[in-house]
Amino acid sequence: MRPYYPARTILNVSPLCGAAPVGIFDSGLGGLSVLRAVRALLPAERLVYVADSRYAPYGQRDDDFIADRTLAIGEWLVAQGAKALVVACNTATAQSIEFVRERLPIPLVGVEPGIKPAALQSKTRVAGVLATQVTLRSARFQALVERHAADLRVLCQPGHGLVEAVERCDTGSPELLALLRGYLAPMLDAGADTLVLGCTHYPFLDTAIRSIVGERMTLVDTSVAIARQLERVLGQHGLLADTAGDAQSSARFCSTSDGAHLRMLAAALLGIDAQVESVRIPSRRTLELETDAV
Repeated sequence: MRPYYPARTILNVSPLCGAAPVGIFDSGLGGLSVLRAVRALLPAERLVYVADSRYAPYGQRDDDFIADRTLAIGEWLVAQGAKALVVACNTATAQSIEFVRERLPIPLVGVEPGIKPAALQSKTRVAGVLATQVTLRSARFQALVERHAADLRVLCQPGHGLVEAVERCDTGSPELLALLRGYLAPMLDAGADTLVLGCTHYPFLDTAIRSIVGERMTLVDTSVAIARQLERVLGQHGLLADTAGDAQSSARFCSTSDGAHLRMLAAALLGIDAQVESVRIPSRRTLELETDAV
């Protein structure tokens, strides 16, 4: 059972305004796919990206740990002046977004696997879903399938090892390709013509996946939809940045580890030479881990 956290509003927060940054958070580097989409759609927005790489991947963590970290990082971003938070992690969204939304004084946008677009696109009525085990077993995911895919055969495959591959900047090694083939071949054999990328890390494996499935599967990546939802939410709250000027606004990159892989992936996949800040964001569960390690 999840420990009780009283609902609370964080005090001493400056009034929100369009010039304030948007916080984007992921357990590691996968949320960079969301950041890429947000930068493309909303180039005037200032962004603060936090990778909780010290404790990644979340797919191997229990629900309480995920909620504990999501809340702590959300609070940290509020303290940095964030006007909105994008939880760019399917696992964290599935397990904790409603819990965290009640406790932060800023609007939140989560991510979820693209079951609805897969159901709309599939011709064979068979779709594969690659996601973490935590996402696949969540009530939120099951509700998505029940709501949007009643006539769709959904083949769920936990992507064990894929997040770790992206975290070490491996997007095409022979070992990775062999792992992906093991996941994708049964889907192809079952007639799947659509593949939902149910983790924000997985769009960075697009080329590797395409080398295996060719044109036999349509890949569903929801990062653009997330950026559009962020635009709607900011507009509803009067928080859109001033679009005057054409320059791309800056992004601040933070990591709870040393940030080396975050910098490498930002350079390789986004073309950004990012200076990465190493930050410490303690929480109840991580303090317990540190105490146990003493």
